[in-house]
Amino acid sequence: MKVFGIDFTSRPSRRKPLTCLSATLSGDALIAGDLEEWDTFDAFEDALQASGPWIAGIDFPFGQSRRFIENIGWAWEWSGYVDCVASLSREAWRETLEAYKRDRDPGDKEHRRRADVAAASISPQKLYGVPVALMFYEGAPRLRQSGVTIPGLQRGDADRIVVEAYPGVLARKLIGRRSYKHDTPAKQSPEQLAARRELLQSIIGGALLSEYGFTVRAAETLADDPTGDHLDALLCAVQAAWAWTQRHEDFGMPADVDLLEGWIADPAP
Repeated sequence: MKVFGIDFTSRPSRRKPLTCLSATLSGDALIAGDLEEWDTFDAFEDALQASGPWIAGIDFPFGQSRRFIENIGWAWEWSGYVDCVASLSREAWRETLEAYKRDRDPGDKEHRRRADVAAASISPQKLYGVPVALMFYEGAPRLRQSGVTIPGLQRGDADRIVVEAYPGVLARKLIGRRSYKHDTPAKQSPEQLAARRELLQSIIGGALLSEYGFTVRAAETLADDPTGDHLDALLCAVQAAWAWTQRHEDFGMPADVDLLEGWIADPAP
């Protein structure tokens, strides 16, 4: 099975491109292949339209929290509120989130989904630091328009399947909460390089076999990228491949999933 892992960004450029790793799941081995970098969304949109069969894991939140959607009064289904977001300009979406937070009590401004709590990831309303709210804004409508299948959220082309990935939850299993990347050159360190190498060596050394059900073959050079984007693309591919092995069990979707919010493809959450 063809597998893609895509590390996403809300504003692709030559300095910070979208990163896509192609891989093949053959038997009990995931074999990493070519790595591509896209500095516009055009290539991403083309990739979503590529003929299948394939499955892709993409690193951004596909949904918003039920609490936020209910409070703001949008449609109580994923497709409906994604269409609402798609109708807004980027600045209007930003202002919508800022206005929502403005008069709310501390601790009740940005809500996490059930999957975010399980995976220890941040709120999909977050605009600063890691701006996952902008990643959602740029990514979710494109998935909606592409006609792909998103298990639990969208029934589309059965040969083009997309799941939400989150590299952080996989990385923490292997190296704990050690920092292994940074986008700012001045904050990149030898300790992060050592952590990336240890993380990759664990993966290709068979550490995932018991939980994910396959081994991974990948070039050691994936650890050389100090931003971690190349390695994160591999982690996304691992999570997508695991989802494919669970295709007869709803792609590994939790039994108690909230289909308004979405879910993260990983054995842990």
